[in-house]
Amino acid sequence: MAPPDRALVAETVRAKLPFVAELLTLAPLAGDASNRRYFRAQLVGGPPRSLVLMQLAEPEAFKQSEEAVSGASVSITELPFINILNHLVKADVAVPALYYYDQAAGLLYLEDFGDVLLTQACQSASRSDIARLYRHVIDMLVRIHQKATSPANQACLAFHRRFDVPLLMWEFDHFLEYGVVARQEKPMCADDEQPVREEFQKIAELLAAQPRVFTHRDYHSRNLMVDGHRLGVLDFQDALMGPATYDLASLLRDAYVALEESLIDELIQYYLDRMAEQGTVWADRAAFRRLFDFTSIQRNLKAAGRFVYIDRVKKNPKFLADIPRVLGYVHRNLAKHPELQTLRKHLTPYVPELQ
Repeated sequence: MAPPDRALVAETVRAKLPFVAELLTLAPLAGDASNRRYFRAQLVGGPPRSLVLMQLAEPEAFKQSEEAVSGASVSITELPFINILNHLVKADVAVPALYYYDQAAGLLYLEDFGDVLLTQACQSASRSDIARLYRHVIDMLVRIHQKATSPANQACLAFHRRFDVPLLMWEFDHFLEYGVVARQEKPMCADDEQPVREEFQKIAELLAAQPRVFTHRDYHSRNLMVDGHRLGVLDFQDALMGPATYDLASLLRDAYVALEESLIDELIQYYLDRMAEQGTVWADRAAFRRLFDFTSIQRNLKAAGRFVYIDRVKKNPKFLADIPRVLGYVHRNLAKHPELQTLRKHLTPYVPELQ
């Protein structure tokens, strides 16, 4: 994919943004696992002194999740990124301002949240500073789960798709296809595959039966920007309705930051306290913690399979190093809950990190 035309960007900055500025430089930024590309435009004039340019994979293409999307019965009439962004703005969530969308060129001109990801902010921070950062991030998550969930917005795409059993099982199957079969280069024995799928089905049914909130779907340290006391939320275009534990598991059982177990316990309690202050009370906190652990298993297995997929299909091996961490979380949770003994017995022989 060719980089954006500099003359086009310069003219857009000069004539079509809600402030007066001139383009000074345009430089690529490190991307994520998606097909999108990002650039930083340094500006003369403003404020702002910079913006981020998001280049879509194809001009005018409505990007759907590369995974199966369940329950999407509404026709997509605008870019999902913009659709979800507009809803989150109304919920007072700190998402980047959209200055301009050049649909023909597939370019979005966005507010620049800086360079410091939450994962980077944690690298040299003390435990107390990490705890402070994560409490701030959970405050934002509570806002998403409360203000973005109610009242329901039928114009928002997220309210027309959900984590139901078919989608959760699709993600489990994604793990089996890539995290087991492709990784081990041999199929599972039927005597193991069948009970594993049955156990996955039970977990999927448990998660799908929970009350649903607006779910970011990728709420983790590489999608959260830290700029001083300000927090920015990115990569929300695949949002849908799901269990409250999903975003929390994405954050606290992160592929990129390994938090102390005692801190995870504290932060789960902090989330529940903050939700209770907003009127959503989980009376049985032990049941919530069990649900959190089961959600983490689903999320972490999906991530492990995804990382292998990105290597094998997209030829990008940089996420392979994160697989031991996410499977380490699964190992811990399988050992913690006796009712998962069958799953542990039949899956462990195929996954070295679970042994």
